[in-house]
Amino acid sequence: MENKHSLPTALHHDERRSLPNTARNRKRYDDHLLGKPAANETRYFTSISALLFRSAVQRQSPSNPRQRCFDRRILIASDPLFRSTDDCTSPWIAQRQYNAFPRGKPLAFAAPARLLSPPTPSHRNRMRSCLILLVLLSIQGLTAADEVQRPNVLFIAIDDLNDYISPLDNHPGIQTPNFDRLAERSVNFTNAHCAAPACHPSRVSVMTGVHPATSGIYRNLFGAHGPRWRHESPVLLNAIVLSQHFRNHGYRAVGGGKIFHTLQWTAGDSQNDPHAWDDYRGDPLNPIAPDWPRAKRIPDAKTGLTKGRPLNAQLFGTAVIDAPEDSYGDHLVADWAIEQLQAEHTQPLFLAVGLFRPHIPWEVSQRWFDLYADADVQLPPHQTNDLDDAHDHGRTHWHQWVIENKQWPNFMRGYLASISYVDHQLGRILNALDESPMKDNTIVVLWSDHGFHIGEKENWEKFALWDQTTHVPLFIHAPGVSQDGQSSQQAVTLTDVYPTLCDLAQIPIPDQCDGTTLVPQLRDVSAKREQLSLTSFQFTNEPIASHAVSDTRYRYIRYGNSFEELYDLDSDPNEFNNLAGTAGHVQIQARLAAHIPTSAAPDRTVPKDSSYNRKKNQ
Repeated sequence: MENKHSLPTALHHDERRSLPNTARNRKRYDDHLLGKPAANETRYFTSISALLFRSAVQRQSPSNPRQRCFDRRILIASDPLFRSTDDCTSPWIAQRQYNAFPRGKPLAFAAPARLLSPPTPSHRNRMRSCLILLVLLSIQGLTAADEVQRPNVLFIAIDDLNDYISPLDNHPGIQTPNFDRLAERSVNFTNAHCAAPACHPSRVSVMTGVHPATSGIYRNLFGAHGPRWRHESPVLLNAIVLSQHFRNHGYRAVGGGKIFHTLQWTAGDSQNDPHAWDDYRGDPLNPIAPDWPRAKRIPDAKTGLTKGRPLNAQLFGTAVIDAPEDSYGDHLVADWAIEQLQAEHTQPLFLAVGLFRPHIPWEVSQRWFDLYADADVQLPPHQTNDLDDAHDHGRTHWHQWVIENKQWPNFMRGYLASISYVDHQLGRILNALDESPMKDNTIVVLWSDHGFHIGEKENWEKFALWDQTTHVPLFIHAPGVSQDGQSSQQAVTLTDVYPTLCDLAQIPIPDQCDGTTLVPQLRDVSAKREQLSLTSFQFTNEPIASHAVSDTRYRYIRYGNSFEELYDLDSDPNEFNNLAGTAGHVQIQARLAAHIPTSAAPDRTVPKDSSYNRKKNQ
């Protein structure tokens, strides 16, 4: 608010004591002491200079008159219209006005009625030193102002979430109002794919920007406590984690929940890098509440259903949890995220939130199961002998167990209930953001580490290269940049997230990144990309990778044994008909095959214990 009734406080206290307060008396004082001011010439200073001026004039004057005079000269060092004088009581100080103004607005000063006497050499040297100091402080002030204005980042990772949500595939009957809400306020990348169809390699690729074909990290890595992936891959040894990169450029980086892969509640494993964060909820190497999953609550053990079940009773199942929802791991992580959004921050914030559901086991409270009555649950499209012209993924025994025990509808219901539960947690976080002062200056990105099969192509979980496994949600909201509420159909890989966030925050993109920025698509969803999506995986301990490439219509897969698949997703979204090698598709197949890596890095995740059967990916 403009303050026209106050004078600079650098006046000596005796002068201030006798100074009239009203605007009318102020004018009389000026006319009497200085004569009527010259024409209303104004000079403008930047907001930073004005703030420095305010800071300087409000300092308490020292007792030494000569030092007090020198301090006053600091105030005029940057204004050539004013000149120094040995008279420390010169009345020009009383005539200079400054207006309190919002940040970023110019500051107007009344022009002096007359020029004062030229400075002496000693005074000139002092003024030169003060001017240098003022410039340095201005640069520092500009840097500080830039830090405040940098966008915050809300980075949400969800585990095992496929494209069933309503903004994507829209599985019949799915209820995900908060994903719909996020889609309305962001760009929905409807053709996004993970870099690897497993938790560990996918998350490492997102957090480093390095694709598995470059790093050699293709599969889940077990038996580690900390970022063992750094030491398994020479490429990743000195890679800068996304959160660390933002820390290096003035951000406060905090995380909670599952960002890197963690199985500490079953195998004692966690792949998080504790040095990449300023703070992490609880223990960065134990980020998920220890009560997940609640195996003892699964009733199947009493009925004998666990006999012959893949994995074990602890993981591959679904059940109603009767504990209070505020004790659930995801609820606690969301509580923590809400606290971060409500807190005051002196630095721009990079907030990473990892939600565990809908990862197996599908255990949530009754109200989420009630959304999906047994009679209304629809199974995914499937056909007999679907694998006759496709790769044998080695997990048909899972599907056989589900069919024999009549669990397919039950498991589908559990998965849908878990999606609605995590949708609710997302809504709580979005509500907190909407009520936060950071609302209008926060980038929001939400992604899933990979898709998920609920019996499609006789497969369960992930660990495949079909669209159902690799297709993931990806939403990005960038204030003032993104065409919110619209969709881009361009092929995207999750390794594009790292450079995109750097681009939006205007910080350098590290050379390590394999992806490319999505800012052109955020600005214009119709903008084309030359890049195709690339997903890589290894199905056996043989050091040969398999790859899948997608454009806006076709999907091409080449396995390590040279078997090929080609699907037209426009006419065959369920990938029932393999077109590889068929007439009329030779050129399309050759075009996509040209994007398959010719020298993929060798597998760095082969377990040293050869007795561990990685082929089953369990």
